[in-house]
Amino acid sequence: MTSTREHGRSRLIRLATTAAAGAALLAACTTTGGEDGGGSSASGDVTVAGTYPIESLDPHGAQGASTGTQLAAQEIFSRLVKPAADGTPEGDLATSWKAGKDVTSWTFTLRSGVTFSDGSALDADDVIASFQRMIALNGPNAGNFPGDTMTKVSATEVVLHSPAPDASVPGKLGTFYVLPSGVGKDDTAFFNHPVGSGPFTVDAFTPSQSLVLVPNTKYQGTKPTLSKVTVRNIPELASRMTALRTGEVDVAWGIPDDQLASLKSQQDLTVKTVPSSAEFTMWFNSSIPALKDAKVRRAIWQAVDFGTIVGKLYPDTGKAADAPVTSVVLGHAAQPAVTYDPAAAKAALTAAGFDFSKKLRLQFANDEFKPFVQAVVSDLQKVGVQVEPLEKEQAVFTEDLLALKWDINFQQLATPSYDAASNLGRLYTCAARRMGYCNKQLDGLLAAAGATADKQRRTDLYARASRIIWQDAVGMYPMSVSIAYAWNSDLKGFVPDASGLPDFATVRTGGS
Repeated sequence: MTSTREHGRSRLIRLATTAAAGAALLAACTTTGGEDGGGSSASGDVTVAGTYPIESLDPHGAQGASTGTQLAAQEIFSRLVKPAADGTPEGDLATSWKAGKDVTSWTFTLRSGVTFSDGSALDADDVIASFQRMIALNGPNAGNFPGDTMTKVSATEVVLHSPAPDASVPGKLGTFYVLPSGVGKDDTAFFNHPVGSGPFTVDAFTPSQSLVLVPNTKYQGTKPTLSKVTVRNIPELASRMTALRTGEVDVAWGIPDDQLASLKSQQDLTVKTVPSSAEFTMWFNSSIPALKDAKVRRAIWQAVDFGTIVGKLYPDTGKAADAPVTSVVLGHAAQPAVTYDPAAAKAALTAAGFDFSKKLRLQFANDEFKPFVQAVVSDLQKVGVQVEPLEKEQAVFTEDLLALKWDINFQQLATPSYDAASNLGRLYTCAARRMGYCNKQLDGLLAAAGATADKQRRTDLYARASRIIWQDAVGMYPMSVSIAYAWNSDLKGFVPDASGLPDFATVRTGGS
């Protein structure tokens, strides 16, 4: 651990890695650790296989919203507010927060006495500098705060100002991490050995391969009892599952349905699925003539047997969606199911004058979704709707998504803030131009929901907005996603996380 702050952004390197047994730490191997200054001793090493690689430790940069970077950041740094297990915002650095009368400002009171891992004090200056750095880097998390600024009231109080009412600020701050104030926008060394205020510090990091964490002895909360946590990237699924079964890794998640039965039969493993904020979402491009009519969009939705498709492909981790956001998100309101009826669908399409001779472009990214997309295409062909599935690289997919170069867009869309404002309120407005759909009544409801801090009032408004989105078939919403976890039963205190971001600060081992 450095005693001075070296600053910078770690280099991004994409490397392949293998599941070599010699490189793995043995599962739950107890070690004898010295006292960490907080009355607890290290109880063992744990090795985990995350779903996605950790390419960067910079939570403000281009990789800031990636699952890998978020997983690392929550262990190394602190946030003003973080999501509890049920998604409700709870204090991290902040002991309290309060909205201004018109919800264009939020005041946060900080815990006093917090230090970074190098022993230096953390105060309002660090919070403000971190917020300004995030905005200056203009990474994906900065997009949650367009035009927002932050000011200092005192060493323990800051105010976040928004250009328009924004009741979702606490939820959105779940991806904002506080770094020391000296970390510059273009630094190059800091993230080799970052200084943070989270439960762990970095012992070693190889981008896209592994991250080794050890307890932060200066941590102000309950200190970790683990002596070491190693997060490995094992890209090949079979190798990842083998490492889990043999004990080379203690925890894995994002496990496919077809692997769960065999894992459940292994007595030394605990397997559990938890509902997430992610949902399969298939937007229609309402700006093209073929899909401009809501009756056409609704008929196409009715032509796909999503119940059977989800049941066959995702029997454990899939559930029929009943709203544009999942049940763990503030603003969720169940809508009536769209019943599969291919005969009625074809009749409605014919009555609407749909041109069956033209192909619809269905774009998606990531090979894992190909079976689902192909099943949808097959069902639509049965009623005469021709669809061309287009698998694209992620960068091209994103570029074409924003440019509306598609007719149907498939994506697994999460709501990491657990607040409908960052999904419905951000993506479904006329100004967003995300799916060629514009409804002024919907705009009004979404604006009203974002302008009040009253939770029940917001829920009611989002329910009305969801009803419009659902009835107008702005998209098809086939499936709410659960995340499957499996872990060594000898681990105690492990809690599966709905965002795919488990916290290892409370985990301990039960011995060899």
